Formats: sequence, structure tokens, C-alpha cells
Amino acid sequence: MNLNLEKPLVFFDLETTGISVGKDRIVEISMLKVMPDGEEIALTMRINPGIPIPEKSSEIHGIYDDDVKNEPTFEAVSHKILDFFEDADIAGYNSNKFDLPLLVEEFLRCGMKFDIRNRVFVDVQTIFHRMEPRSLSAAYKLYCNKDLVNAHSAEADTRATYEVLKAQLDRYQNTPYEDSKTGKVTYPIQNDIKLLSNFSQESRNVDFAGHIVFNDKDQEVFNFGKYKGQPVEQVFRQEPQYYDWMMKAEFPLYTKEVISLIRNRMF
Repeated sequence: MNLNLEKPLVFFDLETTGISVGKDRIVEISMLKVMPDGEEIALTMRINPGIPIPEKSSEIHGIYDDDVKNEPTFEAVSHKILDFFEDADIAGYNSNKFDLPLLVEEFLRCGMKFDIRNRVFVDVQTIFHRMEPRSLSAAYKLYCNKDLVNAHSAEADTRATYEVLKAQLDRYQNTPYEDSKTGKVTYPIQNDIKLLSNFSQESRNVDFAGHIVFNDKDQEVFNFGKYKGQPVEQVFRQEPQYYDWMMKAEFPLYTKEVISLIRNRMF
């Protein structure tokens, strides 16, 4: 279906140095302007962020420091980007939460104002999530083609979860899955609990709350606060009082147990 437009609509996406709106920078911007008559105008440009691109970010989008060292800064192309968005509404995927706020930050850093008045913003991800609910009731309907009676009662939810997992095995067994970060193709949905466990874990938590996680080197690192990403042992050696603060603060008991085991291991 063609879009019914009263004014141009710019779809855009950013590749960045990271996911912090306040401190990270754009390394690539791609824009597609769809005109009311259906004409499409595309513009993509790489940008020198002025700061090193972390290895983890480069592994995701494939853009490294050498790729952008001779590219213009955002300030140098800011007027061109601003002109492209002129008088247009805006659309993207997760754009309202990340791409648009970061783009506005970039304009503000170079003393320019990106006027968001008199524009509308379409976030395709939000439409997707709202129209395809991720609740247990929705999963039960999708995989088992049954309505979940007494949803949110522990017994009904437990039984439904069991039935959904069996239905997922029937539906996805021997279905290829491509890792968006590495491009590696595997067949993770097998009737094997260990494989299912590995696939269903979004992060490698050390504690259940995810305050401590494993990094790529299998080191326990902090996943919050001023020491995020730093090894727990290293921080406790450099600042022993940080352990004391955590033990007195309102962290889950299991998190405190984990950091105590790490600390005791050190001595």
C-alpha cells in the first residue's frame, strides 16, 4: 500500500559509537525521503564522530575508525542533513527513543536547532510491538491457537508456558537462525534443554538481577553505575569501599552473595 502523504516523510537510521544519547556520536546516517507523489530521494553519508568507535560497536555495524577518519564531521554536514529534513515528517525504527534524540543532540552540539514543531513522528517498532503483543496470552494464541483462560493465575500461566514451549519446538525445530551481530547461522530450537537455555538468555548474567555479568573474556564485570563494564575484582582492589557500599545498599541478596564470593576469592 502506498503511503497517503500530505508532506514529505523522511525515514532515517543511525549507526553510532554506542547507545548513550548524551555522549555517543553518529558514524553513519541514512535518509530516505518519500514525497507525496511517491518520488523517493535517498542520501547516506558516513561521519567522523571525533571520538574512537568502540570495538563492540564496530562489530555490530561494521564501521571502524579507519573507515571514517577522512569523512566529514557532523558539524561539517549538519546544514545538508538539516536541509534534507526540511518541512518533512519523520519515521524510523525505535527512532523516537534513540535515533531522533541522538540526532537532536548532534545538532545542539554544533549550535544548531532541529525544529521538531509542526512535525509528526512515526516509530515503526512501536507499531510492531503494540500490534503484536508479547504477553503469554498472545503467545498462547499464536502457538497453540487457544485462548488463555484465567490468565495471570499461576496455575494457568504455568500450564500455558509448558504448552507454548512444546508448540515452539514443533514450529521452529530445524529452522535456521542468523545472529544479527556475527552473521552466524545456527539451528538453536532443538529438543535439548541446554541449547534452549543458551538461546533464551539475552545476557550472560552472574546474578539474577543482571547487576553483574560476564564480559567477552568471561570476567565478572559491573553492569551498572560508574564502573559499568569494569571487572569486579579490579574495582574492589582499587576501591574496597565500593564493596562495603554495595553490601549496605538495597541490592538483591543474591547480588550481595555473588559479590561476596568474588571478594572472598580474591583473598
